[in-house]
Amino acid sequence: MLKSDLLRQLPAVHEVVKDISSEVSGKPEKEVTRAVQDAIKLWRKNILNDHHAVDLKTDIRSLVKNSAKSNLVHPTHQIRSLINASGIVIHTNLGRSRLSEKSVERMSETARMYSNLEYNLEEGKRGSRHDLTEELIKQVTGAEAAMVVNNNAAAVYLILKALAKNKEVIVSRGELVEIGGSFRVSSIMEESGAKLREIGTTNKTHFFDYERAMNDETGMIMKVHTSNFKVIGFTKEVSSGELMKLKPDHPDVIIYEDLGSGALYPFQSLGIGEEPLISSVIAKGLDVVSFSGDKLLGGPQAGIIAGKKRIIDLLKKHQLARVLRVDKFTIAALNETLKSYRNEEYKDIPTVRDILKTPEEIRQSVWRLKRKVEDHSSLNIRILEEFSQVGGGTMPDVKLPTFCLGIKHRKGAEYLARTFRNHQIPIIVRIKDEEVLLDLRTISDEELLTIEDAIRSID
Repeated sequence: MLKSDLLRQLPAVHEVVKDISSEVSGKPEKEVTRAVQDAIKLWRKNILNDHHAVDLKTDIRSLVKNSAKSNLVHPTHQIRSLINASGIVIHTNLGRSRLSEKSVERMSETARMYSNLEYNLEEGKRGSRHDLTEELIKQVTGAEAAMVVNNNAAAVYLILKALAKNKEVIVSRGELVEIGGSFRVSSIMEESGAKLREIGTTNKTHFFDYERAMNDETGMIMKVHTSNFKVIGFTKEVSSGELMKLKPDHPDVIIYEDLGSGALYPFQSLGIGEEPLISSVIAKGLDVVSFSGDKLLGGPQAGIIAGKKRIIDLLKKHQLARVLRVDKFTIAALNETLKSYRNEEYKDIPTVRDILKTPEEIRQSVWRLKRKVEDHSSLNIRILEEFSQVGGGTMPDVKLPTFCLGIKHRKGAEYLARTFRNHQIPIIVRIKDEEVLLDLRTISDEELLTIEDAIRSID
């Protein structure tokens, strides 16, 4: 059937509105009409793109009706809960890290009631929201002082703006990275008013490069976490600990490390990646470090700044600190996450728990799921060995051994993937060699029931 023939089968808006009116009673007429218009637009696009779900036997009108009803229950362009069966633990497109149950409960409690967000209970007067997280960050990192802003990009910007404006900041060329959303170290430095001083080469930077670059204009030495990639082979970099050797001759130059992800759990000791513990970096005597709250830490989106008290005090007093401050929900969730680290209750944190899952644990879950759905006549189902990713620009070279449920359908992998995405609770999978893979590393026991239901509902 030609595309033009399929396009002519698209129904008129008023026809679909009439068809589904009894099923969506109570919904405002304008809302129903908008949902139908969006559904028709979606299927017109699918036809033009040769979508696998559109073929000779397809009832276009039914597809439009189903999409319209789905839009009314779960609006396409509004945030929705979904299931991450991709095996990517810190999935940037899916909200990064999941919060612990304790964090969710504390956020809910904070939402229901008033709180001491900026109220000092001991003195009965105005307080600072910085105080609510600082002590916990100090306990788990060993820093003298700390503060929190709304993400790590904001932390980088505040540090450069407040501490190095109109001064030179020395950065190795191998660390002038670009991360998601075209966020470049060089661009953020330009915006902050700091002057970039590049040293070394892409693959090699030596200690003497830093020594030679130091002058009266130097305000800071900055080390940057190389996110999303890893340079291997003929390489050389200078650690932040080595850079501390410059301090005696240049006491006023700030040494800052942007750790990016930031680990509070010793993954490296288990052979998982090479992320240093934040506490070990701070113990080297650096003036300031920054890292994300919603990556390896497993908390809410936040930028955590820790270091020397005199440095943190300067940052707290800067006008940008108010612009970049976090809300009460972030503080509530972050505090519970930090408490789990302080109390060594690591398995309470979904990100840590999922990274540490053993292949055997995952295999058992996959086997149980396969037993429940393997009688599906339209599907070819098998168990296969694969690898999961940490994600979020963290440990790009790390492959976590896992087991997946592989599913094939006569209509192809794209059809299956879309069917999973269109489930009442969307399920995100990955595709390899025309086979859909469900990696249960990132799946909870409760979510398995939804996945089982989704598999059984496939035509």
